[in-house]
Amino acid sequence: MWTNEEIQLRIDVVVRWLQQKSEDAHTKGLVCGISGGVDSAVVAALCQKAFPNDSLGVIMPCHSNPVDREDALLVAGTLGLEVIEVDLGDAHSIIYEKVETGLDAKDYPDYRRKVGQGNLKARLRMATIYSVANLRNYLVVGTDNAAESYTGYFTKYGDGGVDLLPISSLTKTEVRSWAKVLGLPESIVTRIPTAGLWQGQTDEKEMGLTYDMIDKYLSGGNIPEDAISRIEHLHKISEHKRQMPPTIELPKYERLD
Repeated sequence: MWTNEEIQLRIDVVVRWLQQKSEDAHTKGLVCGISGGVDSAVVAALCQKAFPNDSLGVIMPCHSNPVDREDALLVAGTLGLEVIEVDLGDAHSIIYEKVETGLDAKDYPDYRRKVGQGNLKARLRMATIYSVANLRNYLVVGTDNAAESYTGYFTKYGDGGVDLLPISSLTKTEVRSWAKVLGLPESIVTRIPTAGLWQGQTDEKEMGLTYDMIDKYLSGGNIPEDAISRIEHLHKISEHKRQMPPTIELPKYERLD
């Protein structure tokens, strides 16, 4: 495990990386979504360190637990980070109701409907953050950690649709350690991870694995065979999320008979 001093050195490296990436892209600063969880809190802190006057957090409730908003505001207040709030509840309801009506969704399994509603939330949030980024000339910074990146626990073109991923090499355990060094509240550090996609949803329940188990796997530790199989299965079926869309190269100026 890294010491606090070593973690601080690594934080400094990431902050410089964020600054360089923004300079390379000819942008002015950084924007990220704040959910109230430890991952987005750490990313928000890194953004604030990289651009004290040009970083922004976006809180996007969407039929969400009010606690998520309170925790997000706590994070922003602790960091002194500029924040805006965009409630997406009405937009989500309008779009999904039209989809369900068009497809006669009563004929679809409840689980598929729940996943569809949850993924729409993530994609509306992505579109909202990019609207902010376009107006401010900022880059969008994502919050996926190593466990989420490896297992594909993110929504394609939702929270997976970002410009930069500063903590995707950190295990959940490391993210929590960074949060402490960054001075984030203990209630945020120890908060139960949830993407807030539906009522009662938690990351570990949805993955069928604990973050500690995935962290051990990624760190080369010994874990039960059934856990290994589950992790490798999630990695395999989510490979498409980590790749650009497939393309087909057709011959030019030739008949295809």
